[in-house]
Amino acid sequence: MTTTITRQDLAARIAADIPEGSYVNLGIGAPTLVANYLPEGLEIILHTENGMLGMGPAPEAGRVDPDLINAGKQAVTALPGAAYFQHADSFAMMRGGHLDVCVLGAFQVAQNGDLANWSTGAPEAIPAIGGAMDLAIGAKSVYVMTDLLTKTGESKLVAACSYPLTGVGCVTRVYTDHAVFDVTPDGFAVRETFGGHTVAGLEALTGLALIDATEPSS
Repeated sequence: MTTTITRQDLAARIAADIPEGSYVNLGIGAPTLVANYLPEGLEIILHTENGMLGMGPAPEAGRVDPDLINAGKQAVTALPGAAYFQHADSFAMMRGGHLDVCVLGAFQVAQNGDLANWSTGAPEAIPAIGGAMDLAIGAKSVYVMTDLLTKTGESKLVAACSYPLTGVGCVTRVYTDHAVFDVTPDGFAVRETFGGHTVAGLEALTGLALIDATEPSS
């Protein structure tokens, strides 16, 4: 029997892969959970696109500062030494290649690393790409955190994106509730599986030819 892992467990898995000394942006939605699982004692500096460097985890109940929020308007904390600045400076950090890692959600990731993570929804809706395109191209490594399948069972890993693109060839690694995938010149490589899933089973779910990069069990 195969199972999936929770978003909290997936956030902890991503947090464990972020190198010490990194400057990191966590995208709106599930990626913000990563802040709660960063290993203690490591210096990992979180950046928010609305103008904060040195963001901490979510506040405890009863200790919310209404002036401290992330780009998704969620309450956050500030670590000692945190700095605040205007939007223009924040985007200069993103566009200037000063972020080591960003973690973004996705509607689709193509096997060549293209990312689609925004949608206008209804035809009359205002475009809502936000700063995702700046993060996708500006960060040195782009991690995607997403469920492998949509609510209707379609794979979010695809041969080519059908949604509007956020960035071209920008994704480094995809963390899903089924497995972790690296983006390689030859397509998706399965780095690690969860809940009893196999590479063959993942090929059946995604409809893609996958590279087995899992380490054999000892």
